[in-house]
Amino acid sequence: MIVSPLSDQQLIALYLAGSEKSFEELLFRHRQKIYGSIYLFVKDSALAEDIFQEVFIKIIDTLRKGKYNHEGKFLQWALRIAYNMCVDHFRRNKRKPRTTPTDNYDIFEVLPLADLNAEQAMMRDQTHDRIRQLLEMLPEEQREVVILRHYADMSFKEIAKLTRVSINTALGRMRYALINIRKIIEQKNLTLV
Repeated sequence: MIVSPLSDQQLIALYLAGSEKSFEELLFRHRQKIYGSIYLFVKDSALAEDIFQEVFIKIIDTLRKGKYNHEGKFLQWALRIAYNMCVDHFRRNKRKPRTTPTDNYDIFEVLPLADLNAEQAMMRDQTHDRIRQLLEMLPEEQREVVILRHYADMSFKEIAKLTRVSINTALGRMRYALINIRKIIEQKNLTLV
């Protein structure tokens, strides 16, 4: 698909004026980040796909009803909807979400990286494996903030709003996550490179 230079808001306006292709482009533009964040929470590709579809149905409904406001960015708004749907799913099933990568899906696969030679690619993969292991060792709330901040590119204000905690709590969780990662690296004498 050819990516247009139009902003998300312009694509939304064109969609509301009847252009289905504009919505397809919006979906294509943000699919990986939204699906990736859902998958990191639910750890099941079929369930992640179902929730992803529910997210876009809700987005379409909200847009058509004229309830979307332009004060926020579309991606952050869509990620907030995705997060809330994941939380709702776990509340219905009385299960807590887990926010770690698995063998079926790797967040690092969707991050844009420059072409690497074989040695650099091997070192990158080893580093990513170690980072995933470190994230797995963090408490759930800390892992969640790290994933939302570094993999979903959300601000602490957005994370606080999404997770329904104060901004200081979100910042504190990130701080403790970094402290815990450093402790684990020192205790286990790990190197990331």
